[in-house]
Amino acid sequence: IIKIAKDENISGIIIAGDVYDKTVPPIEAVDLADEFLTKLVEENISIYMISGNHDSPERLNFGSRIMEKNNLFICGEYDGDLRKIVIEDEYGKLNIYFLPYIKPSIVNNKLGLETKTYDESVKEALKVIDIDVESRNILIAHQFVTFGSTVPELSDSETKSLGGIDNVDASIFDKFDYVALGHIHKPQKIGREVIRYSGSPLKYSFSECNHKKSVCIVDFKEKNNCEIKLVPLIPKRDMKHLKTSMEDLKSGNILSSIPSDTYMHITLTDDEEVIDAISKVREIFKNVMVLD
Repeated sequence: IIKIAKDENISGIIIAGDVYDKTVPPIEAVDLADEFLTKLVEENISIYMISGNHDSPERLNFGSRIMEKNNLFICGEYDGDLRKIVIEDEYGKLNIYFLPYIKPSIVNNKLGLETKTYDESVKEALKVIDIDVESRNILIAHQFVTFGSTVPELSDSETKSLGGIDNVDASIFDKFDYVALGHIHKPQKIGREVIRYSGSPLKYSFSECNHKKSVCIVDFKEKNNCEIKLVPLIPKRDMKHLKTSMEDLKSGNILSSIPSDTYMHITLTDDEEVIDAISKVREIFKNVMVLD
């Protein structure tokens, strides 16, 4: 991602929540985030970050006011208002609004309301801002966004917890020129081209085997004119699901198209039981993670 940012002469990077996968992330994850953000700052690339449902808003907020001096803007906690950063270029003002992950209980507590659905909560959260529709406006949000009856494509880890009253309709965001969404692992648009999930940078479950991970580059020009380009992210090791027999695996033909260090989910189709199958499969694919 850093290389792409440098090659494409990127001025700012949006991280739309789920910086970590746990509220108390492991040390290795914190170290990696620290290294990544530090390198971006060294390249003079601004960073705009919100918390997601997996993050601890308070922990992510720590030191955020100090970090602003290096153009690292973090909005971990929703405080009843929407934070706004204004930047200017040759086309005028570009307003960036931050909406970290919210749910009805959070909004009700901050605004003294009694919303019941996520859709109502986000509507109320957006009511407090006076959007200048003559300027260009970006919203960074972390919600489960749908478009009418159209639902984003989910992975296994998401289908268990999303849906029902969790959804927010994309029509809520009509006044924004671009909506940068986090929450869903597959890169995809929701309704308008300018309402997009960037997706996760890596495949995190075998239900994501066929996802084409990417970063989304948005080139803002004058009002109502932005160009969107997806740049593929190629992982060090891919993730694949393969149905085959032990005989075919041993033949070596499969290795001509799938590297031996690929993360594998293998379904053996043999009629007879294969004794010590996992050891035999690992001789061919050392990173087999699931065997059926």
